[in-house]
Amino acid sequence: MPSHSKHRERTHTVVWEDPKISARDATSISGLDYLKRIKDGTISPPPIALLVGYRISEVEEGRAVFMLEPAEYHYNPFSTVHGGIAATLLDTAMAAAVLSTLPTGQACSTLEIKVNYIRPVTQKSGLIRCTGKVIHVGSRIATASGKIFDGNEKLVAHGMSTCVIFS
Repeated sequence: MPSHSKHRERTHTVVWEDPKISARDATSISGLDYLKRIKDGTISPPPIALLVGYRISEVEEGRAVFMLEPAEYHYNPFSTVHGGIAATLLDTAMAAAVLSTLPTGQACSTLEIKVNYIRPVTQKSGLIRCTGKVIHVGSRIATASGKIFDGNEKLVAHGMSTCVIFS
């Protein structure tokens, strides 16, 4: 068994606020306004965004774009970004796209997600961009699609999501 003591240890520190402070109060703010406030820094992002390292770069009704700089701490045993990171990014962007269409008094949650992985992501992939777009929003169910592109505009993953809408 190889000795790990010869390898240089790395650290990654995550600092976040109490998530109850920045949680969306659906009775007082629309989904789009909530996402815009996270983007502009008025509302703190949820802890998962800080843990994984993604951020909102664009948001409008029915569309949300998130960015992530792939890092070594995202790696799986094969020295590529773990597929769960791509799935998390897709889930986030697609749910945000749906959330951006919801008025005050409504919220959503992912019911189902499907992810297709096209090519591996590494630190050399550059800044990755994930775009979520609404396909359909009904009174109880919404669907969205998402695509992740690397720094060279190559598709690395895509997905579909079904969200439940509730009051």
